[in-house]
Amino acid sequence: MIKTLKLRGVKIMSKTVVRKNESLDDALRRFKRAVTKAGTLQETRKREFYEKPSVKRKRKSEAARKRKKF
Repeated sequence: MIKTLKLRGVKIMSKTVVRKNESLDDALRRFKRAVTKAGTLQETRKREFYEKPSVKRKRKSEAARKRKKF
């Protein structure tokens, strides 16, 4: 099973080969785990729209503040 995700000209590819005697559900579960582990969907959502540098700095500083708080 090969899944290609195309976003604004950028192709992100994850590959999962279905094993012998493996159900499609198990293969799909392995694929989803691989995509999650690679951070593909998070990266895609993050890059979906342009984020101004000032907004990036603000988001980064708020995240650091949250980490420091706990």
